[in-house]
Amino acid sequence: MDYMHFQSPYSTRNRMRRMLWTICWTVLARPFPKSLLMPWKRFLLRLFGAKVAGTANVYATATVFMPWNLVMKDHACLASGVDCYNAAPIEIGVNATVSQRSFLCTASHDISSSRHEQTERPIVIADRAWVAAEAFIGPGVTIGEGAVVGARAAVFKDVEPWTVVGGNPARVLKRRVIRED
Repeated sequence: MDYMHFQSPYSTRNRMRRMLWTICWTVLARPFPKSLLMPWKRFLLRLFGAKVAGTANVYATATVFMPWNLVMKDHACLASGVDCYNAAPIEIGVNATVSQRSFLCTASHDISSSRHEQTERPIVIADRAWVAAEAFIGPGVTIGEGAVVGARAAVFKDVEPWTVVGGNPARVLKRRVIRED
């Protein structure tokens, strides 16, 4: 039995659409600095089905696998080098930030199956949450409102609102308290 016989979960139409998207983003968005032409970048994402608020920011070096599976609310941010592997939907809330080179991964594989088929589950990053640099957020994870995921953390389970997590696997470090200045 061939245990490594994989079948793509994506139709030809899906693969062609992603190829067109990648070409468009590479040619029409990547060449421009992070703050230059942000409305243009939002327009390109919307053209391919993303639901992006007029104040959201997507840096040119961010990679979005399937823009039609992306929702970004007011002042949401995907920073430089973020890999948004959104085979399933990803929602980024109001004032939520995903920092440099983080990896949002909605897909994995069924390791118990001889066909090793792909599995997908959505990711939600709630309002005012912050995913710090180079963090990994796995399939099906919700980062609660106001939560902070520390740099290089690997998150495989939901993060409660207003908590700070870090490490691999991520564990709760403390409660997040906003002081009034």
